Amino acid sequence: MGHFAQIGETGSVAQVVAANDDMGDWLAETLGGVWVQTSYNTRAGVHYTTNDDGIRVPSDDQSKALRFNYAGIGYSYDETRDAFIPPTPYASWVLDEDTCLWVAPVPMPDDGGIYTWDEDAGDWVAVEEPGA
Repeated sequence: MGHFAQIGETGSVAQVVAANDDMGDWLAETLGGVWVQTSYNTRAGVHYTTNDDGIRVPSDDQSKALRFNYAGIGYSYDETRDAFIPPTPYASWVLDEDTCLWVAPVPMPDDGGIYTWDEDAGDWVAVEEPGA
């Protein structure tokens, strides 16, 4: 079983459907448009599987990794990169070419605190924990 994304005229993902791996041409002929296969288990260019303990781990067979990220409605398909790219969460964030995911221009502090991005300040802001 595979998943296919229908790509709209602007390159955005219009819908994603589950279908047999060999049905891409049939989808295009029957429903019209451009259909590109996507991998439900791929994120940031890495294919994952679930181990015996129920934990998601990188697959031994990375040939199953397709197009950097599983497609979603509103994602864009970049034909040059052959990648599905999620919508940018903030205007200031930049695309990481290695993962095709958006990253903040300033790294989030790694001190165990809880942070949220403040676009106006262009930086991470600590979130006060409830009851603190």
